[in-house]
Amino acid sequence: QTKAFNAICQGFEAGKPVLLHGITGSGKTEIYIKAAEEQLRSGKNVLYLVPEIALSRQLEDRLTGHSGNRLLISHSAETAAKRRNTGEIIRNSDSYIILGTRSSLFLPHHDLGLIIVDEEHESSYKQDSPAPRYNGRDTALMLSTIHKGCRILLGSATPSLEELYNCKSGKHHKVDLK
Repeated sequence: QTKAFNAICQGFEAGKPVLLHGITGSGKTEIYIKAAEEQLRSGKNVLYLVPEIALSRQLEDRLTGHSGNRLLISHSAETAAKRRNTGEIIRNSDSYIILGTRSSLFLPHHDLGLIIVDEEHESSYKQDSPAPRYNGRDTALMLSTIHKGCRILLGSATPSLEELYNCKSGKHHKVDLK
């Protein structure tokens, strides 16, 4: 994991999005948490995307132990009042980590230092109806370019063909976690 984390940092220093490719149970989540903690310590904010609400519930306890009250949850099962409150906290907070689904991309983020897209290959990131139609992974890549200096870490045990092509063509940096 330490070798993989160092290789990820090299990809970030080169200014490229990074794909973390590792089988299930290889420790990708621990690397995500370490990268997120590093950004929070430097005063930057983190967006941690998961493809489904069930995955956010599994991660919530793990992340709470690392980030405490700076962890915010955002997905469609939250009440309207809770979503409004999350937006207000983001606008007025200096340091936060958002754990959410693809709709979290449209929150009023500021000072993003890292976007993590867990299971980047999942079709759940694609919104095909109702409008607007978009791919959450691609939107996250665009959001990282809008926020100057924001790093993006894409993770998967079975990367999408698009992501493998991006790595092979040199647009993205691939790190294998054995």
